[in-house]
Parts: sequence; structure tokens; C-alpha cells
Amino acid sequence: MAEVIEPVCSDNPAVPDDATKKEKFKKSEDVAFYRRQMQGPKLQLRALLDTMVLTEKGACFELFESDKQTRLLLSLSPCKSDTVRILIDELRPIRARYRVPDVLTGEPQYDQLRVERRTKDSVTLAWSSGRYQIRVWHFPFRLEVLCDDEAVATFNPKGKLWFEKLQHPPSKLEDDQTSSLWQETFREFVDVKANGPSSIGADLCLHGFRHVYGLPEHADSLQLRDTRDGEPYRLYNLDVFAYGVYSRFGLYGSVPLLVAHKPDRTLGVFWLNASETFVNIYHSPAERQDDQPPPAKISSSQLQPETDVHWMSESGVIDCMILLGPTPPQLFSQYAQLTGYQALPPLFALGYHQCRWNYKDEADVKAVDAGFDRHNIPYDVIWLDIEHTDGKRYFTWDPVNFPDPAHLQQYLQYKNRKMVVISDPHFKSDPNWSLYREARDGGYFVKDREGQLYKGSCWPGESSYLDFSNPETRAWYSRCFGLNNYKGSTPSLFLWNDMNEPSVFWGPEQTMPKDAVHFGGWEHRDLHNLYGFYQHMASMEGLITRSGGSERPFVLSRSFFAGSQRFGAVWTGDNVASWEYLKISIPMLLSLNVTGLVFCGADVGGFSKDPDPELLVRWYQAAALQPFFRGHSAITSKRREPWLFGEAVTAAIRSVIQERYCLLPYWYTLFHQAHTSGLPLLRPMWVEFPQEQEAFTVDNQYMIGSSLLACPVTEPGAEEVKVLLPGQTEIWYDIDSKQAYEGGRTLTLPVTLDTVPVFQRAGSVICRRAGSASSTAQLQKIPLSISVALSSQGAADGELYLDDGHSFDYRDRKAFCLRGLSMVSGRLRCRPANEEGTFDCDTVIHSVTILGLKSRPSTVAVHVSGAEDTSAAFQYMDTCCTLIVNSLNLRVAQDWEIHIE
Repeated sequence: MAEVIEPVCSDNPAVPDDATKKEKFKKSEDVAFYRRQMQGPKLQLRALLDTMVLTEKGACFELFESDKQTRLLLSLSPCKSDTVRILIDELRPIRARYRVPDVLTGEPQYDQLRVERRTKDSVTLAWSSGRYQIRVWHFPFRLEVLCDDEAVATFNPKGKLWFEKLQHPPSKLEDDQTSSLWQETFREFVDVKANGPSSIGADLCLHGFRHVYGLPEHADSLQLRDTRDGEPYRLYNLDVFAYGVYSRFGLYGSVPLLVAHKPDRTLGVFWLNASETFVNIYHSPAERQDDQPPPAKISSSQLQPETDVHWMSESGVIDCMILLGPTPPQLFSQYAQLTGYQALPPLFALGYHQCRWNYKDEADVKAVDAGFDRHNIPYDVIWLDIEHTDGKRYFTWDPVNFPDPAHLQQYLQYKNRKMVVISDPHFKSDPNWSLYREARDGGYFVKDREGQLYKGSCWPGESSYLDFSNPETRAWYSRCFGLNNYKGSTPSLFLWNDMNEPSVFWGPEQTMPKDAVHFGGWEHRDLHNLYGFYQHMASMEGLITRSGGSERPFVLSRSFFAGSQRFGAVWTGDNVASWEYLKISIPMLLSLNVTGLVFCGADVGGFSKDPDPELLVRWYQAAALQPFFRGHSAITSKRREPWLFGEAVTAAIRSVIQERYCLLPYWYTLFHQAHTSGLPLLRPMWVEFPQEQEAFTVDNQYMIGSSLLACPVTEPGAEEVKVLLPGQTEIWYDIDSKQAYEGGRTLTLPVTLDTVPVFQRAGSVICRRAGSASSTAQLQKIPLSISVALSSQGAADGELYLDDGHSFDYRDRKAFCLRGLSMVSGRLRCRPANEEGTFDCDTVIHSVTILGLKSRPSTVAVHVSGAEDTSAAFQYMDTCCTLIVNSLNLRVAQDWEIHIE
């Protein structure tokens, strides 16, 4: 949202000025558990091989460290999806340690292990076909994951495994060293640790890899950098207004998934822990030590690149999953099978969203709505920020400015448009407010360490915070969205969860104290990064419940965790109207896509400050080529509706939004793919070109699906851009000029303010709407046009997914239509790509454009099942080898062919 007023006054509770901002947030050196783990000493652990037990879920071993008499239980579980789970807990803890619930969609299906080889120093275990193996070494304990007898990853290679046992509190804190283990002070805040020090950590070596990605959310490059020169990557959800760019500092959400890639393998490491986490990354060309016999064949060369990854978390257990790929699509599928697939959004959510902190009243909303129609600019959703409420009480409406919200929503719905309102996790401490009383009396708020209601400060002033980790709280919150409970709401009202890291204006690092207490007696430190995840879940369930389970929800959340993709969309938070924030938004969104959160976007134009016209146009051009497309601005920013900057700017913005709407059939098909296969929508270049090392570090351009290459212009005054066109055997077609370019080169492309560099990949078929409309609902009445980009062999293929765009009938009644479009030997065919679909739509294809057709055809004939062949009118352009077939009337749901002779 609307984080906060810009730092015009230094005493603003939510936004520090630059002089105090650094003091507000911790560096790694300020965090006691990080210092302890980095300083050591290391645990000298032994795997007691004679304690091995083979179970239906894998194998168990005891680990032992003699100095501190530490006994741990190691569980190894190979999953059927080529994932290895490594779980380490205390053998006999004095109390249970926190294990992250609800993130995995269910217990994975495990393969059973068998012993392949046993020596006095190690035991080698295999499963299934035996291609993959796990080798456990006695001393020093380490664990290798092998593929075809070659190590792809080693767990604990440098002995950094760390496990602080839970302890009974001492009778008194006798010295400073003991005291620092049981309480920690940062600025004026004292964090009392009820269980004492409880941190865990482990290192992994990824053999042969020098390129790693993931670990959002950071405003940094796509490729994760070596951290020896500064701070580690931090995963700790925080409200950071106007965050610094090219920084490893943690932002609003966390996904502890690291993805490594090299030409012949993609590998993932998923560290399932919701407490504060640091990750150090060290890249090196590692040399084998000749004085230690290699435990496995690592390489035919003595020297190879490797990446060491060191994870450190404040509490919980070690729950580490190694995703073995080996291809990018297989890795994305493995991760989706663990944490869930992207929810299929309602179609309107893919349109343009207009937001501001705040539209003043109902008349203001209607005026903005009318402005889009008057200027012929499509949009689907208008948003209301915190000022729409009665005194910052969520689920209420300002009685003066929004006296008839239901009528306002109906007014918008009549034009097939929706409204989104904000719903934050803090509740104003007001005993006269019925919802506050219900939550208080039901025990739905977080407690402080003394067992009293935790009180923090946010937009309403003194507030209590809902404990979304409690299933009863989530159920109660979900019921609050019922039409009978949420007065003034209608079925066309959708949700925005903000400030849910959670943000606490006067709290440590502007968040909740770690010693606050949640459901089940767990400390906030154990589950901090899950807080927004759980609100997102409850909001999604509330909207589904509101419709009786028939309608797809839409919920945007600022905070997130692994698995949040199941609930809706996320965005990159409170950015700034500057070119560097436009530029950094691309790698930020690519990182989210690589880690499963594919429905993501950045606030167009920057949330705070005021973009100049050129920046605003370039930002619209970039955002129209990203999944979530919302313009948003702060209360202190000038109004920036698209028509307020002169006709030239209005025309440029109109053009890119209309083109976005035309391309929605392709976007919607990509969402179907993400929903069913886990494939990202925005793909780093290496995902589609896994063997092209030149593409491994590129993060200013990307693939949209497998068929479109986008390279947004992110420099002021640009007159040209350089675009990497990968693939020596590829052909790329400029979608505007239709000109063909050979791959395997970097193209210098002249640009004007109207240029949006997008290329269609040879061998692909893309469906568009033949024109734009005022909303996505109106768009469904417009015929389709097909763009066929021929490969050098004269072939191409693609898919088109259709359903009703709003209900769960695609899932429950198989009411969908998935069509395959392919061209080979001069014949373009439309056939079912899935025989299960029962959605009989009236959508028709009006035109076909074929790029790369080398010569003018003599005839174009259309063959439809059960009808006589007909000839079709066509145009052929020699200058760009393009054929256009017009005046067609071919139903998508019907089988047909176009013959080009």
C-alpha cells in the first residue's frame, strides 16, 4: 500500500529519515544467533552408522557430538518426484521444536531406501532405479547426493551444521555471556528468549554450479551474489518504505528456495523454516584435496566451480529439501508438488488495476471510472486504500465519503468492473467496535510474553493483531467477509492485505517483538515469516466461502512465504518513482517467478514521489508485460491518472494497456500452465535456453512463457537498446515490424518513446484478441487473431486455454477448452490438446498472420470438419515474408485446418 507518508517530518512513526533509517533495522552483526554461528566453534558431529533404521519413509540415523553431548536424529526421505528431504531434530528434546505447518500441501510420497554399499566409514543408500544415491559419512559427518555416482550436492561439507539444544531457563542470569543467550537488546527493545538459544544452521556445497538464483524478496540482481564482500541475504519479513536497491536486506516476503543452474542441470535447495534466516553464498573454483580421498567422483578435472550455501535460522528444526531437477521445468514441477501450484485467477485480475492512497469519495471513484471510458483506456478494477474506512476500522466504510458502498460497487459491476479494498491485520483497540470485541473475547489476538493482549501501533493508533496462525482465528476472519457480516460489500468486492509482515510502527525493526506469543504457545520468532502467509490464506478462504465455493477469489498480499502462490497475487511493495526502481523491478519479479510466486507485479510509476512523463510511459510499457498490472501512488504524490500528462502521454499509455488486453488470451493460457505444471510466466533467459551461458546473468530482459521475449526500456532518453537474441538456430520476429532476426547475437535496436521491444520466437503460435475493449468481460466478445511464427523448418505450435473466467467449473465440471494449434508442411491445424474439457465456447478466430513464409502462396483453403472446403482471402508482404489471412469465422472449439499451397 500506502505505506506511509514520505519523510517530510523525521518524527513520522513509519518512515525514518535517511539519518535514522540505518539505525532502525538490524545488520547481521546486530543479530546474536548469526554472530554465534559465524564465530563457532563448529560441532564435531559423527553419524552413528550402526543406528541406521530403514523405514517406509526412508532412513534414520543418530548424530552425536561428544563435547556438548549433543544427540540429534537425522531422517532421510527420498520423494517420488526426485526430491531428497533432510530432517534433523533433537533426539530427545525437552519440549517440541517448531515445525512449519501448512506450507507443504501434504505429506510427500516417499520412496523406500535400500543399502547399496556399506563400509566402516560410510553407507550408500539408493532408491527406485538407483540413478540417485545418498552417501552418509561417519566422521566428520557429511551427506552426499549422487547422480550416476557423481556428487551433485553435499550437505555439511565444511562442518557448519549447527543445532542449539533447547534448555530449561537458569535460575538467574549470572554473567553477561549467559544473559546474552536468554535475552537480546536492540535499541530500546529487549527480546526475552523463553527457550534460550535455539538456532540451527547448515551448509551445502553445490558441485559444478556458479550461478544461483531465488531467495526473494530482495531489491537486487537476479543472480545471487557472493556475500563475502558484505551482508548475507536476509529472510525476515519487514515493512521497508522506499527500500534501498541492490541490497541483500530482507523486504516484505520470504521464499527460502535457492535455485542453481548449469548447462546440464538445474538444482534447488528448499530450507523450510519460518524464523529469521540468513544465507551466505560463496562461489569458488574448488580444488579437490589430494590428502583426503574423494568420497565420490566429482569431476574428471581437478578444478571445477562450486557454490557453498550456508543457511542460518533462529529457531525450529533443520528441514532441507534438495530438488534434483535436472531440467528447469522438472525443478519447477518438483517445487510446486511440495508447496502448491499458482492459483488460477479470475480473468479480470489480469486486466489493469487503478489504485491510489486514496480516492477521496464515491464521486471521485466515479470520476476516475468515467475518465477511463472518456479516454478509451481499458481497466478492470479500482482500489480503495485505508481512508475508505470508518476511522481505520477494517470491514467498515466512512459514512460521509462512502455512504452507499454497495451501490457504488453495483455501479461499477454494471460496467463489468470490480472494486478492491484494503484489509490489514491490525484491529483498532476500540471496545465499542463489535468486531474488536468479538476478536478479543474469542481469543483471536496475539498475546505478549506476559500473556496479555499484545498492543502495537499502526494506522488506527493503538492496535491489536490477529493471530492468523490459529485456525479458529482464520475461520472467524474468513466469516467476516460474508455478505451479511461485511455490510456494504457485494460479490464484486475483492481484497488487498497490506502491512502484514506484520508492520508495527513503534516495534523493533517496525515489526512485532519476537517474544510475542501465538496459538499453541509458540513465540513469534518461530513463525514470523508465516504471518502474512496466514492472513493471505484466511482472506482467500473468506472470499471462497462468501460465494459458496463457486467463484475464484482475488487477494493481493504484500507479505508472503513459500506456498503463498496458492492464495493469489503479491507485489514488490513501496517502491519509488525513479529509473533505478523501474530497472530493479525486473530482476525482483523474475526472482519471484523462479520461486513459484508467478502472479506478481510492481506499482506502476513508483508508489512514492512523482514520475516524469517519460518514466511513467516506460513504466507502463514494462508493467504491461508483467503478470500483475497496477498503477498505485501515495497520498503525498500528485494525481497520476493516465490522462493527466497531455495527449501524447495518454496515447502512449492507452496503446500499451490496449495491447495488454489484446494479449490476455496468451497470458491466461500461461496462467493455466502455471496452475497445472508449475511453469513460471516470466522466465529468466536461462530457463528457456539452459545451455547458453551468456544468458545465465541476464536480468534486464526475459521470456513471457516460451514464445515472447520482452526487453523493456529502463533508461532515460534511450535511443537504442541492446537485446540478447539467444539460440544459434533460433529466429526472432519483431512483433511490430515483423522483421526476422537470427539468434545467437546481441541486437542493437533503435527505440523511440513508443517502442516496446518484444519478439516472437520462431516455432510458436500465439493467440490474441483482434481488438481491445473497456474491460476483460467486454473483451470476450471480440474475435481472436492468431500469430504463427515459423521456424526454419516451416513449423510452429502453441496452445490456447479458455473457460468462463470466473468460476471453479473448470476444476469441478471440467468446463474448460484447451486447444492445440500447430503448423507443419503448410497446414495450420486446430485440435483438442486435452480431451477432458467440456467448455463449449462461441469464440471465433477472425484472422491468421504467418511470419516467415518464404514465398507467396497461390491459394489458401479452409477445411472445417463436416463442411466443404472454402478459399480464403489473403495478403502477402514480400518485404517481411508475412501472410495475413482475413475474414475468417472459425470456432476455436471446432476442429479445422488452413491449407497454404
